[in-house]
Amino acid sequence: MLRATVRTAAAMLLIAAPAAAQSTTWTIDSAHTTAEFTVRHMMITNVRGAFGKVTGMANWDGKDPSTASVDVVIDAASINTREPKRDAHLKSADFFDVKRFPTLTFKSTKFESAGPGKATMTGNLTMHGVTKSVTFDVTGPTPEIKDPGGNTRLGASATTTVSRKDFGLVWNQLLEGGGVVVSDDVRITIEVELVKKAGA
Repeated sequence: MLRATVRTAAAMLLIAAPAAAQSTTWTIDSAHTTAEFTVRHMMITNVRGAFGKVTGMANWDGKDPSTASVDVVIDAASINTREPKRDAHLKSADFFDVKRFPTLTFKSTKFESAGPGKATMTGNLTMHGVTKSVTFDVTGPTPEIKDPGGNTRLGASATTTVSRKDFGLVWNQLLEGGGVVVSDDVRITIEVELVKKAGA
């Protein structure tokens, strides 16, 4: 009798419990996604650039930020600062050394809510062959929309600041009046557009 009662109670709890939200897979739309960076040049101005080829996936149940995960791959050779000579230098062994390290990657390890429409995203950033834990401040995601082709899309922004020296990017030159040509701190901003995977 006792066993039957326990089985009945357990069944009732299972019926009453809300179904776990199912995670949805999203694909990064490379044509509408950029990984931008800003560094201080000669201590007087900010120089901006971007990596044009960003691919990857994201998963999220649509409600709880802690269920989210992101896996991103950036083509190092797609760097663009609107100055060909500077881009060539950045691709060389002095900086990203794209022949040896053709990609930058980020794989999230933890998401946490930081208030309405905001979150923190911690994960492993690999750049120039070095992997470090980095935390991004995330805004979004935006509400889902349908594009003209019937695809479901949403967007988000993520920012952080890292020391390039932590990743072995140590090239620099001293200025005659003091200071250096390139700052150590690099601000990273990712603007991502995601498309819901077909059948999700």
